[in-house]
Parts: sequence; structure tokens; C-alpha cells
Amino acid sequence: MRHKSIYLSPLEPQCGSLVISIGFMEMLKGNLQRVAFFRPIIEEDPKEDISIRFMIEHFKLQIGYESCAGMTRQQIVQALVEDREDFIYETLLHKLNTLYQHYDFVLIEGYPADLLAVNMETDINLQMTKNLNIPYVPVFSAKDKSEEDLFGEVHMVSEHIAEEKVPLLASFINRCEPKQIPRLQTLLKQTADNAMFFFFPEVDMLTKPTLGQVARYLNATHILGEKHTFEHLVHDKKIAAMAAEDYLEHIQDGDLVIVPGDRTDILLASILSHHAHNHPNITGMLLSGGISPAPAIRSLIDDHIPAAFPMFVVESDSYQTALAVERVPADITPESSRKIVQIKALFEAHVDKKKLVARFQNSRSDIITPMMFQYRIIQSAKANLQRIVLPESSDERILKAADILLRRNIAKIILLGDAQQITQQARTLELDISKAHIVDPSEGTLREDFAQTFYQMRKAKGLTLSVARDAMMHLNYFATMMVYEGMADGMVSGAAHTTADTIRPALQIIKTTPDTKLVSSVFFMCLETRVLVYADCAINLDPTAEELAQIAVSSADTARQFGIEPKVAMLSYSTGTSGAGPEVEKVRTATQIVQRLRPDLPVEGPIQYDAAIDETVAKQKLPNSKVAGHATVFIFPDLNTGNNTYKAVQRATGALAIGPVLQGLKLPVNDLSRGCSIDDIVNTVAITAVQAQKASR
Repeated sequence: MRHKSIYLSPLEPQCGSLVISIGFMEMLKGNLQRVAFFRPIIEEDPKEDISIRFMIEHFKLQIGYESCAGMTRQQIVQALVEDREDFIYETLLHKLNTLYQHYDFVLIEGYPADLLAVNMETDINLQMTKNLNIPYVPVFSAKDKSEEDLFGEVHMVSEHIAEEKVPLLASFINRCEPKQIPRLQTLLKQTADNAMFFFFPEVDMLTKPTLGQVARYLNATHILGEKHTFEHLVHDKKIAAMAAEDYLEHIQDGDLVIVPGDRTDILLASILSHHAHNHPNITGMLLSGGISPAPAIRSLIDDHIPAAFPMFVVESDSYQTALAVERVPADITPESSRKIVQIKALFEAHVDKKKLVARFQNSRSDIITPMMFQYRIIQSAKANLQRIVLPESSDERILKAADILLRRNIAKIILLGDAQQITQQARTLELDISKAHIVDPSEGTLREDFAQTFYQMRKAKGLTLSVARDAMMHLNYFATMMVYEGMADGMVSGAAHTTADTIRPALQIIKTTPDTKLVSSVFFMCLETRVLVYADCAINLDPTAEELAQIAVSSADTARQFGIEPKVAMLSYSTGTSGAGPEVEKVRTATQIVQRLRPDLPVEGPIQYDAAIDETVAKQKLPNSKVAGHATVFIFPDLNTGNNTYKAVQRATGALAIGPVLQGLKLPVNDLSRGCSIDDIVNTVAITAVQAQKASR
């Protein structure tokens, strides 16, 4: 998959990530028409995020502030405290995907890592990059660090990135002392093969506030001087608490002088120094204590046109004012024209753009995290809402799932049972199911109508009307008939019933699609960075070669329906021609049938699991196979093998197993396990809704 974003991750505060963002945005705007900027985490401060405001204003991005902002730090921390990490990524993925619909590229700037460390055990930026599946660009600060310390930090971060299988584009080492750079370049060659590093020297201009920023921060009143000088940098501050002759010995170019407004000697000495050829020029003056110069002195100063430097009055005393000046952030704003020019010059001088662009264009990623997969399913379901009937409404897990499904607008929910009882139970659980459609089978004529239809459908097979009526007393039969009659688009059951109780009505009423006589199942195995399809792990006990081939074809189609490119591995205890036996021959025959039925499908068999999933093993056992080492669909030879394998992988790796998802039916019916969680129900309903979108009546 081609990337449409880059994630810049500042690894600590004040590392200069905005500097890197400006350089990237300048490069992107020079090549693309529609570029967006996104900050996944912003502060609580009601003032707008500095980076967002800068990008919108300076680069004239056609985008609103709200579209650029993800979640506040407080919202992120609260979600993590409540163990709702999925809510974070789903929210951010939704915002990002909305941007993808309207923009060619999205530049993402993360949040300084250690500002979140107090509340989080993991690197939130790295985890977001992983779940957003985009190239990662860490930004390091070399400020006040030795070359060895920085090397250790970079090496540790690089190892962590590799462990998380996040695509690393390049690393930026910012705020370096120029003499550090050659030594750092030598050291960092050891971190990883083909690693890309860019080094930015410390630039004094970018770390100093401007006079205007100081004045705004202190709420100072401007009384003298030209406003165009507000962009001058404040290199240092000096409190003038000495005689004028001593004061002149201490000031330097670029100083901001703090002095009470009644110190006429200091004021006049500063003006004379400014106009002298061999004396320092101060940047400006803060008149403390709320004291302005006497009218006669101010008149004398006014006669110097233009004024030597700006003067401001502040209410605080000199000491308090000096402390406040220390706290003034050296923010880069759209008004910081000199800083912006310097930043762009830095990027031009220290970044090999051609090399960076080539690395990005060559980077592809097939990573799919569990969060990404669930998000895709839910977004697909929401795109065209389907009516899903849940017959087991007395189970509180079903009601809690219904509340989530309705709140998130994933599907239209139909519940079966007594409306008053269901509503009362929901109220007791503090759930909102007001948008659900509740159908009571005991009321009206539906139960009898369904019994008559079922009787006509199966009387040739010996079904009596009495037995048909008894069947419709069972909620699963009633719900399945609702799907058959077009009153619902799909059904999910099994939280309180066996698999047979769910599937039997579907086989008798809905039946299989014309191209198959077999209902089978798949599990979506969501591993850390990919999603695999396992089949059949729930339905068919010991399928024949023909049935195994049909399971493979159905599973490949299911995989493709949910965005997984099918590469089918027909599993056995033997790979290729290395072994023999009845079970191996069954798999070999099944593989040949699949190749005949669907020549478009890449399929390999018989093949062992390790050769199917591990590229290194595959090169030894089947070096010329297009499937070996890259399989995405795993077909097990029997239920015993499949069921045990999926559970072993689930428990050993912590994988999320979604399923069983039934395939082969004309209309979607899906089964839950009786130990299912609320999330399992939500996922299964979403999958059923997606299946319903493509089902044909």
C-alpha cells in the first residue's frame, strides 16, 4: 500500500519538531496541490495549537482548524486510564481518513513524547504510527547531550521501532553543536543498515524570543519605538541596578534591559550607546514598576527620530519581570519572518531532498494491525447501514453491544422479545437502545405466517405444520425467517445458543449460494502487524478433498471481501513432495481442484504451516512458490487441526480472533461463541453488515 502521510514524532519537548514540519510542508506544497496538516494530540489550552495555526496561516492551507486537531492530551490520558485505547485509534483513524478523502497528502506532527510519559507506559506516537500504518520520522534533540549519550538514545529508539515493525523513513537530529555532527555521523552509521539521518545545527535565532513575543507575554504597554523592530531577537536580558558607567560595561548587542522608568541616567546612556559607533545596541527596554519616563525626558527622547529602540511599560518590579522574561517561549509564528527564512534555509542546506523523496516513494507497507482491521470493517458497515437481527436480547452482553452499535451508527438493530422487559433491562443497565426496533414474536401474526412459509418450504421433506409451528417458537428460527423474508438483512446469534442452533435454521431456510453446497467458516486472526484468514475451524469435521477445495475458494473470496489479498495455503504435515499418506493426498487433490476451479487464485499445497508463513523456511522448502512465506489464507485439513491451531495462536501470541464468520449462505447469518465478549458481538455484527451489503436475494 502506498503511503499518503508522514508522522513526525518529537522525542522530547523543545526538540524543534515544528522546524522539521515547516521544511517538510515547504517540500510537499512545492509538489502537491492539496496538502493537509494534522496534530493527533493537542493541549487543553484554549489558545489554538501553535503548529496548526502556523501551518494554516503561513502555507495558506485550505483547511479548518478543527480538521487539523485530533484529541486533547486529557482525552488521550482518560481513554488510557479507562483501558479504551481502541477509542483513541478509531477516533484518530476516522479523522485521518476524512482528510485522505479531500487531500493528496497529510503531514502529521506528533506530541512531545516525555510530556505524556507520566501517564503512559508506551510511546503513544509510535503506537499511533503503527496503527495508522504510515512512515515514522523521529526528531531527536542533541541539546546538552554528548555524542555517546545521543548515540545510545538513537540506538535504543531504532531498536524499538524495528521491534514494533514500524516503517522508518528517516531520523532528524536537531539542535546539534556544529562540531558534534562529524562525530555523530560516524557513530550513527552503526545503528542500522541503510539508515537515513539528517543533522541540523543549533541556530541561536530559533531559540530566542522576539521583542514582540516578550511584550505580548508580559502584557506590556508600548510607549516608544517603531513596531517593525518587534521582530528583533532578544538575545539576553539585563537588570539595570547600577550606575550608568557600570551599566555600559555590562550591556551587549541584543540585550533587553529591565529598569524602572525613573532611571533617567540609564535611559539616556542607552540611547547614546545606540547612536555611538563602538558601543552596544540593545534590542529594547522594559520599564518596570509601571513607571513611565517623566514628560520632559520623554519629550527629549521623542526628538530622536527614529527612536533608538522600543520601550515598554510593565507593572511588575524588575526582579519579577526578569523571571517572566525567562518563561517567554520562543515560538515560531506566521509573523516570525526572519525565523521562517532561516528554517527553510536550514532544511535546504542539511536535507538531501531527492534521497528523502526516493526513500518515501519506494516505501510500501502491507501492515494491518487489529485496530486498523476493525476500523475498516466498522467504516464499511457504516457506509451502508444494514438491519441486523439479534434474537438473544435477554443476554445483557447483547444489549450492551446493541447500545454501542446504535451509538456508533454501525447498523440498524432489531431485537426479539417483550419490548417492556427489554427496555426495562436496558434502563437498569443504563443503556440507550431507543433506536432499536423491537419485535415481539408472541404478538401479531408473524409467527404463524413464518410457520406456514416454513411448512411449504419443507413439507416435501416430511415437515409437518405442527413441527413448523414449534420451530417458530425458537427465536433463531424466527430471526432466520425474518432474514429470509427481507425484514432483516442479517442475523447474529450464539451468545446463548450452540453453533448447531444457529446454523441449522440457516441451512433449512436461507440455504447455500448457487456456486457452493457447503457452509464453512473462517476466523480473522488479527496478529500484531497483519491479518490472516483461518478455515475451517468451526463447522466441517473432516471435509473431503472436494469440500476442502470449496472451503478454500469461499475463504479466498471472504478474504478479498474484507480487504485481504488472498494467497492460499492448503496445509498438511508435508510440504510439496516431501511426504505421502492419505491426508497428504487429500490436500494435494484439493489443491488441484482449486487450481482448476479458480486459476486466478494463488494457491500452494500441500504445505506445512512454517513454510506457509515464514519467508526464510519457504526459501528452503519451496523456493519458487508465490505463496510460501507470504500466505494470507490458511486452509486446515480438518476441524481438529484448525480449531486447535487457531486457539493455540490466539493464546500464544495474544492475537485477536474474530469469528467464526460463516460463508456459503445466500444471506448472512453468523455465530457467536457462548463465551463471547461485547467487542466480539460488535465485530461480528459489523462483519455481518458488510456481508449483507453484498448479498443478493
